[in-house]
Amino acid sequence: MAIPVKLEVFEGPLDLLLHLIEKNKVDIYDIPISLITEQYLEYVKNMPKEDLNVVSEFLVMAATLLDIKCKMLLPKQEVEEGEEEIDPRAELVQKLLEYKMYKYMSLELKDMQMGSERYIYKKPNIPKEVSSYKAPPDYESLVGDNTLQSLNELFKVIMKRNEDKIDPIRSSFGKIKKEEVDLDKKQLEVCAYIEAHKNCSFTDLLSKQKSKMDTIVTFLIILELIKVGSVDVKQEEAFNDFTITYKAPFTRIELV
Repeated sequence: MAIPVKLEVFEGPLDLLLHLIEKNKVDIYDIPISLITEQYLEYVKNMPKEDLNVVSEFLVMAATLLDIKCKMLLPKQEVEEGEEEIDPRAELVQKLLEYKMYKYMSLELKDMQMGSERYIYKKPNIPKEVSSYKAPPDYESLVGDNTLQSLNELFKVIMKRNEDKIDPIRSSFGKIKKEEVDLDKKQLEVCAYIEAHKNCSFTDLLSKQKSKMDTIVTFLIILELIKVGSVDVKQEEAFNDFTITYKAPFTRIELV
C-alpha cells in the first residue's frame, strides 16, 4: 500500500532551490550542486503532473542543474594569469539572489498591507482659528548674542556691497526709452505735406519732426516713395539741400 506524501507548494523552481539551500544551511555563493540537484530531482519526481506548464518550468531548471553538475565534474581548464576562473554556478547564484531580494520585498509589502488595515483615517477637526494661529516671533532668540552695534556694522557692510555693485559711469547714463512711432500716421503726414507743397526742401521736411526716431522714419518713407516713383528728388550742387517734387498719387508703403 503506497503511503501518500504531501509536498510543499513552491511558486517556482527558484523558490524550491532557495528552500533547499536554506534547509541544508549552505552558503548561497558556494552551492553543493550535487546535493541540491539530488534533492531537487526527488521533489520533481514526486510532484503532481496535472499542470504541464508548471512541471515544464521545474524540468527546465532540473536540466540546468544537471548541466552545471556535469561542467563541475569536468577537469578544470587552465586560465591565463590575471584571468578569473568562471564558476558554472555564477549565473544561477545571481538569479537566486535577485529572486530572494524580490521575495523579501514582496513579504515586506504584504506586512505593510496587513498592518495598514489596523489604521483608521480621521479627518482633522481642528477649528480654523486654532489651525491658522501663528505664534509671535521671539525677538530675543532671533537676535541671540548680537548687539545693536554688531547689527549696525553688519548693515553697513551689506549696504557697502550694494554700492560696490553699481557702476559709477553707467549709472549716470540714465535710462534708454523706446520711442514708439505710428508708421501709418507718419506716412500720411509726410505724404500730405509733400502733396500740399508739390516742391519742398528735404531739410524743411525733417525740421518738422519732433524726435530722432521721427526723423529716421521720415527719411525711410522718402526713400520708399522714391522707390515706388511717387516723388522725385534733385540736388542742384554737391552738399546742397535736396528738393522733393511730387509726381504721382501716393500708395501705402511697407517698411521692412
